[in-house]
Amino acid sequence: MSGRKSAKAQGYKSMRMLVICALMSCVLFCRASVNKAGDVQKDSNLQIYLPREVTIKSNTISLGEVSIIWGGPREGGLQAKAGKILLGRILVPGQKVVIDRTMVLSRLACNGIPVSRVTLTGAENITVRRQHKIIKGSEFVEIADAFLRKNPPPGSVCQWEAIRIPKDLVVPEKSKDIKLSARFAKSSAKNQAKVQIVVLEDGKQIEECEVTFRLKYKCHSAVTLVDIGAGEVISSANVKIENGVANFPEPVDWRPPYGMVTKRAVPANTVLEPHMVAPVKAAVVIERNQNVVIRIERPLLVVTAVGKALNDGRVGEYIKVRNINSQRIILVKVNEDGTVEPVF
Repeated sequence: MSGRKSAKAQGYKSMRMLVICALMSCVLFCRASVNKAGDVQKDSNLQIYLPREVTIKSNTISLGEVSIIWGGPREGGLQAKAGKILLGRILVPGQKVVIDRTMVLSRLACNGIPVSRVTLTGAENITVRRQHKIIKGSEFVEIADAFLRKNPPPGSVCQWEAIRIPKDLVVPEKSKDIKLSARFAKSSAKNQAKVQIVVLEDGKQIEECEVTFRLKYKCHSAVTLVDIGAGEVISSANVKIENGVANFPEPVDWRPPYGMVTKRAVPANTVLEPHMVAPVKAAVVIERNQNVVIRIERPLLVVTAVGKALNDGRVGEYIKVRNINSQRIILVKVNEDGTVEPVF
């Protein structure tokens, strides 16, 4: 009797274990199904990561170039479709375009990808730039300076300095064969030179700019060695000649002011300017109201008359004289011998 009860209890125990195992299998199966469904739902969404800054090669901005896209493997090319969506264009070299999340979602929705199927991560805004090269203004100056050294301006030009420098030039990165060519440009200022720089891409001109130089000229200057009083004669004893540089060319007929006199007192170490000196005046040979001989001399003919000077006169100057006989006033030139000659 006790053996039957023991066998029956053992059977119940085995059946209970089978039920428990079945229930556990059901739970695990259901959980796996739920997880699998979640994974399917997750995989069906697009995951898009937005970086903060991106540099692209072309001027057309696509979502695939400026972001990282994954997900949606069972959607038959949804990821590729999203990557081809256009977000704008870069119109000029150096331009930057800012794209925000709202714009990305809007463009996705316009192309049939609803917002509910997209998860965005990363930055709030993307700053997009195009790859480019920058030719600095200083580089243009170096090329223009080298051109002037090979083709120096005429005259006594000895130096030059750039006074107008062009801005930096942005050139697309795709440009490979970039060359710079220099040539003279017209300038209305006598003490300036303009050099035009032409930017060539594959032999075609794409840009040009100008560099303006102020020219410096060799010059001489007379510098006082000592204090010179008004009316004193200038000589090598009180003035020295120095070489220098000026902003304008020196007059062709410049000569040291030796033999001239100062119009006013000039202190030592002063550069003599033209308005500070004057030629030495010749002595007065005819004084006002003085009787003079009016003389006309021609081949085989000499005519003389007496007149009265109305002005002081030096040799070579023109003064007025009244003829005493006729009382006529005539213009005459003063001769070295003190006579005067009528001017007809």
